[in-house]
Amino acid sequence: MKIILGAQWGDEGKGKIIDYLAEDADLVVRFQGGSNAGHTIVHDGKTFKFHLLPSGVVRNKRSLIAAGVVLDPRVLIKEISEFGGLDETQLGIDFRTPIVMPWHERIDLAREGAKKNKIGTTGRGIGP
Repeated sequence: MKIILGAQWGDEGKGKIIDYLAEDADLVVRFQGGSNAGHTIVHDGKTFKFHLLPSGVVRNKRSLIAAGVVLDPRVLIKEISEFGGLDETQLGIDFRTPIVMPWHERIDLAREGAKKNKIGTTGRGIGP
């Protein structure tokens, strides 16, 4: 088993390492995060920009979204569509995965708007 963890907030190249290691993997898991962050994969001359999909899908690897991911179904459906679709055996989602609903975005933006010292939320509903 190999685990890739970042030591910083933001882009540090984790996606490139995961894509490289995925070639020999049986399973690729996105274990945390949400649609407020993203990763870009370039594979066979094509560029894929994912926020939720595990990068293993570009190599036709079984890919899982774990319970530590805050999942926005609208973003996931858009990514699957832009990718060109997946069959039901390629992607699994843990039943405990929290789902972002439209009202979470409104709550997120309202909380941020009410603060004197704003933290700069993306407004994607991840906070609530």
